Amino acid sequence: MARVKRGVTSHAKHKKVFKAAKGFYGRRKNTIRAAKSAVERSMQYNYRDRKVKKRTFRALWIQRINAGVRELGMTYGRFIDGLGKAGIEVDRKVLSDIAVHEPETLKALVEKAQAALAA
Repeated sequence: MARVKRGVTSHAKHKKVFKAAKGFYGRRKNTIRAAKSAVERSMQYNYRDRKVKKRTFRALWIQRINAGVRELGMTYGRFIDGLGKAGIEVDRKVLSDIAVHEPETLKALVEKAQAALAA
């Protein structure tokens, strides 16, 4: 039976880890043990923060909508409730964009929401 030399596979594995650790500070970028644990942890943060990113953007959109709607004398909650009752289905991302870039359109939406709440 032939002897198996594992240098090639080890080198390839290490190379993959070092590539992922590029830009890290200190020993974390050039020592395999430190790099491996740092890369593993960074992958955990990546996974977690892909979920958190969605939450933070939704919160940002809500803040923008709230700010735009309050200038027109309404709260965010009542505005969303009014839109629902009026049958207007626009997601928060689009609403926040409207609030920032198209105040006239937002004003029209607020009026429709108020009318739906009054009825």
